[in-house]
Amino acid sequence: MQHLHQLTEQVAVLCREVAVFISTEALRFTEASVESKSLNNLVSYVDKGAEQRLVDGLAKLLPEAGFIAEEGTGSRRQGFNWIIDPLDGTTNFVHGVPCYCVSIGLHDGERMLVGVVHEVTRNECFTAWKGGGAFLNGKPIRVSTRASLIESLLATGFPYDDFGREAQYMDLLRSLMRNSRGIRRLGSAAADLAYVACGRFEAFYEYGLNPWDVAAGALLVEEAGGQVTDFRGSGEWLFGEEIVASNGAIHNELIGPIGKFFGR
Repeated sequence: MQHLHQLTEQVAVLCREVAVFISTEALRFTEASVESKSLNNLVSYVDKGAEQRLVDGLAKLLPEAGFIAEEGTGSRRQGFNWIIDPLDGTTNFVHGVPCYCVSIGLHDGERMLVGVVHEVTRNECFTAWKGGGAFLNGKPIRVSTRASLIESLLATGFPYDDFGREAQYMDLLRSLMRNSRGIRRLGSAAADLAYVACGRFEAFYEYGLNPWDVAAGALLVEEAGGQVTDFRGSGEWLFGEEIVASNGAIHNELIGPIGKFFGR
């Protein structure tokens, strides 16, 4: 396989091209184009069109790789798989609210190798490859150095269809509101993770997630010097539907209340 740095740059170019498509469609988009896959889980021709463009382009870059894509384009294979969210933050997009991303990760069956998150509305392209560091528009980024939860700005996501742990979630939210600098909800897990990687947030946590929500962004955090686990502090975050990503310095302090309310 070609050098990961070169491959990452090629993926970033593809993401930028798809971001232009999304931005163009945003100017003429109407809610008449929206479908509901399930409760509050929206999709449109923009998601599907973006995903097809990504799959077509990625298949040329790495023909041996399969696909784990939100809208089901392509098929999964043994070994290498591209993990794709063509429009992370669809609800924001539909409502004309800023912050939605193209997110692409490459997984080799054991670990993430490449991660690219392109935030469309700010034209910010976050990139990382295994062992190569993390970058924002080509410039190196690092997680923040804040060392205590009380001085940290956190990010999370609200459950939109999985309310099985709603009570625990609200108890945790109440606790963290009182013991941090604040909590934000952008509506895009990919952006939340990218913002942890570049030091805008100290940490992000959420449950009910899919691999395409977190694959690329989690590698950004790790390569920027941060830490990524599930709610129990183990490494089952990619397919385990829950994630805690932080600057590392506050990770254990944050895992404590998460474990208290979610049971560890």
